[in-house]
Amino acid sequence: MKQNISPLFKAAFLLILTFFPTFLALAQVPQVPSELRFADLTIKINEQARREIQSDVDALYRNPTYFKVKAERVNLYLPIVERELRNAGVPTDFKYLVIQESSLIADAVSTSNAVGFWQFKQGTAEEVALRVDGQIDERKNIVASTQGAARYLKKNNAPFDNWMCALVAYQMGLGGARSYFGTTYNGKKTVEVDRNFHWYFKKFLAHKIAFEAPTVMLASNNGILEEVQVQGPTSLKALAPRLGVTEDHLKEYNKWTAKGNIPDDRPYSVLYIRENTPRPRQAVAQSQPTNLPSIPVSTAEVKKSDFPKITGDAQKATQPNQIKVNNIDGIKAASTTTLDNFSEKVGIKEAKLRRLNDLDKTDKIEAGQYYYTKPKKTKADAETHIVLPGETLWSISQMYGIKLSALKSKNRINDERELKAGMILNLRDFRPRGEAIPTVPATEYRKIIANQGNNSVPSNSNSQQQNRFENNPPVSSPSSSQPNKKVTHTVQAGENLFRIGQKYGVTVEEIKKWNKLPDNNIKVGQKLIIDKP
Repeated sequence: MKQNISPLFKAAFLLILTFFPTFLALAQVPQVPSELRFADLTIKINEQARREIQSDVDALYRNPTYFKVKAERVNLYLPIVERELRNAGVPTDFKYLVIQESSLIADAVSTSNAVGFWQFKQGTAEEVALRVDGQIDERKNIVASTQGAARYLKKNNAPFDNWMCALVAYQMGLGGARSYFGTTYNGKKTVEVDRNFHWYFKKFLAHKIAFEAPTVMLASNNGILEEVQVQGPTSLKALAPRLGVTEDHLKEYNKWTAKGNIPDDRPYSVLYIRENTPRPRQAVAQSQPTNLPSIPVSTAEVKKSDFPKITGDAQKATQPNQIKVNNIDGIKAASTTTLDNFSEKVGIKEAKLRRLNDLDKTDKIEAGQYYYTKPKKTKADAETHIVLPGETLWSISQMYGIKLSALKSKNRINDERELKAGMILNLRDFRPRGEAIPTVPATEYRKIIANQGNNSVPSNSNSQQQNRFENNPPVSSPSSSQPNKKVTHTVQAGENLFRIGQKYGVTVEEIKKWNKLPDNNIKVGQKLIIDKP
């Protein structure tokens, strides 16, 4: 029997079909809690403020198509943003601020003429050491601009010791934030948000809640964003075939270079998309600055390091509360293990252990390495340190008990790849702006290595160093002049080319050349030929 369908029913059915994607998206909208964590703060939100923030979260999810496009940019860029914030010692929660500022659009321009990912005006950009001129605009470079934003945020946080105040100061300036907050929140670890709280922070909370939700991870990209450090003079056109992409592709992801030219004043981060399907490609030669001043060092100054200084019951160094490392409570790892297992043994939370030792979530605890259970210092007891082959900024910071962020800022080093053997790093005083880091000749730091014997290369459990371009392999003691010997190394779990290179005193590029590897990807159980020195 034929049934008649009323026009009203048809209209309702069509309406549901039309708006079903929106209904589906709204069903996944995260809800604003009454309490959450931001940086090292506990944020308590009253009901009126919660409804206001929820309205902003709902608005971000309202258009499913637009949200998906933005989520794809989030998944593409945020790993780099998070890395740079972490390296600078800034809470990674600030990664949601770049979404709020520009929606991760490289050449975004505001009505007040703020430009780029982090929306810097030219004066502020230059204040945080970004290059902005007719050739280069680093506000449009996700790596450089995030480094600049991190410097700005840390400067804002200094007078408050409160990251919420630092965030608001990002919008209204340090002077404006001081007038607005006074000293109300200085050093406070709990912030109560109500309807009268500053709008910029409430807007930030909406972005944090919206984009840390699992829904965002449903966005899929065709590849991942790769970064390579290049020092010119060269051009995107010349780089394109070596990276296996087109010139137009490089221009799309590198809008910071106005005409596609890369100058020779320093290395620049060039970005491109690597498809998920691996493909061979030629490696891009990495130039290093060669104009660093070299200074002589007397033989008397070249001696085995007295750091780290261990005091207390050294026989019980692997037990909690038994030793101090550089006059800071610490412990020695008895075996290689996970952060989770080690933090349980030490008796402090894993997140705190990572923060105290500048570690990433994926880092392992290395046997024999000293770790801190109280905060490291902003200055070391020693004045300077001569960098040896195989050392990293992280290993040096652990050696002297100095915060990684402090070590970087004192020497104006933002990238691990800027580190070179022979550099003389400041451990107490800030290096003047524009002053190059002096170096000692290789003949001098070899004497240090000879004095240290087999202890010249420190263990390194910090995963942020894995992508370092290692151009300075460990130098053998003058007394060890054995002929080269090829060995076969079987890749173990947790190893990478950098760590293997450290073990045998060779570079990553040499291992790739000997084994005809197209990239840095290796597998557990893979056999590698090492032309051991």
